[in-house]
Amino acid sequence: MQPLAHTFPLGFIGLGVMGGSMAGHLLNAGYPLNIFNRTRAKADALIAKGAYFCESAAEVARSSSVVFTMLGMPSDVEEIYLGPPGLLQNAKPGTLLIDMTTSSPALAQKIFTEARQREIASLDAPVSGGDIGAREARLSIMVGGEASDFERALPLLKILGKTIVLQGGAGSGQHTKLANQIAIAGAMLGVCEALGYAKRAGLDPHRVLESIGSGAAGSWSLTNLAPRMLAGNFEPGFLVKHLVKDIRLALDSGAILNARTPTVSLAGELYEELLAAGGAEQGTQALFRLFDSTP
Repeated sequence: MQPLAHTFPLGFIGLGVMGGSMAGHLLNAGYPLNIFNRTRAKADALIAKGAYFCESAAEVARSSSVVFTMLGMPSDVEEIYLGPPGLLQNAKPGTLLIDMTTSSPALAQKIFTEARQREIASLDAPVSGGDIGAREARLSIMVGGEASDFERALPLLKILGKTIVLQGGAGSGQHTKLANQIAIAGAMLGVCEALGYAKRAGLDPHRVLESIGSGAAGSWSLTNLAPRMLAGNFEPGFLVKHLVKDIRLALDSGAILNARTPTVSLAGELYEELLAAGGAEQGTQALFRLFDSTP
């Protein structure tokens, strides 16, 4: 298929911290944009720039050639895509649906199968990069689906991200994102444990960070989040409640695959403890609270 012309209307559903920025990039690129969000106030800035606000997800589907979704939970994805009146019930044959939510691989496969029966294309395309990556249009986008649908979507995905890889068939994007979250959770656990140990040993954790950050232990989390931990800054770049959701998905999927997941299992126990202690709206670096005790 040929790349979409700018006269093709796009749809975007889910205008939260990341979705709002992503939809804005598509609008700034010159595409007519139909938008929907349950909280209309989050759409005001895009409406002011020329986006058209639809009263429902179904209206977005009926009015758009390509529809992006960036939602919170797998239950939201299931409702928007499969529920009445959902995207699949209202999209025209030939429409391309692109779900960028971190969700269940099995749900992505179900949506793909039902979409195909209706002559609708679908991709699962979760992202990594957080709110900063969304604002700066440098997300890593992990895609599952048919190669022809990926090629059709690629010019649009390049507006949103820098690293865009087709991982395989339906659900492969979600599996890749869960692998990403397993690595993130394990790295965060290691950073928190290391700095907690350093403080218990009576060391200056800032000096320790200076030494280990430039060695083999260096990582994105150590460089970017460890200084925030030590400063007591737990403002979110990525919310604890969202990582807990992702860890639960990874553990469920790992069980189905009979995969060994000891690191993310332990990280999950600790993040569940943090969640129960009121940390849902804090950044994932708040895990350090469980390790931060000065002798």
